[in-house]
Amino acid sequence: MPTYRDEVVVLRTHKLGEADRIVTALGRRSGKIRAVAKGVRRTSSRLGARLEPFMVADVQFSRGRSLDIVQQAESLGSYGADISQHYDRYTAAHAMVEAADRLGDAEAATPHYLLLVGGLRALARGDHLARSILDSYLLRAMALAGWAPGLSECARCGAPAPHDQFVAQLGGIVCAACAPTGAARIDPATIGLLTALMTGEWEIVDAASAHSASSASGLIAAYAQWHLERGIRSLQHVEAVR
Repeated sequence: MPTYRDEVVVLRTHKLGEADRIVTALGRRSGKIRAVAKGVRRTSSRLGARLEPFMVADVQFSRGRSLDIVQQAESLGSYGADISQHYDRYTAAHAMVEAADRLGDAEAATPHYLLLVGGLRALARGDHLARSILDSYLLRAMALAGWAPGLSECARCGAPAPHDQFVAQLGGIVCAACAPTGAARIDPATIGLLTALMTGEWEIVDAASAHSASSASGLIAAYAQWHLERGIRSLQHVEAVR
């Protein structure tokens, strides 16, 4: 059978039979991969710990009809242990890999992979608040998929800022003429925070008020879930620790 090798981040796993596991991963070159890791649930297996969610590994696969097969795996980044020790990081990481799973079939596999690995690394190290890392990841991942929110002009008609209403269905910030009745109003500080999360200006993000951070998180969650067309189930647990 033909084989290939790729750097992957493990998104989720499922038990298969008595000793096997189905691994869903995001590959640096291949995009989303679903493969069977045979025998990894046995205590003697050396592969099991390298193929857990949030782990980064260099994996060799053989191609199968419906599922590929894991042949070898070498650990490149072990973030799961540090993330799982903190509930806020753990829930944020689950929301990130769930979103990555939905977006894994999109183009730009390498940027998506690098973005996710960078986010998980930041969570493991506690570089910033877990929710801020998640919000930044969601905004950037949506942008890579072609759904960057409009933050500098009306997302519908292109009228120049400033505007103070945000509508996920219309693509971001909109002017008063385009905003439907009941559209969410946002203040300039929240708009600035959304921009900083998108561009990675962490000094601004870390200095944001709790009110702006909470408002931005709600808008980002609504925006991501609207475009993914299904809710990100893990977000309900993230909300609980905001």
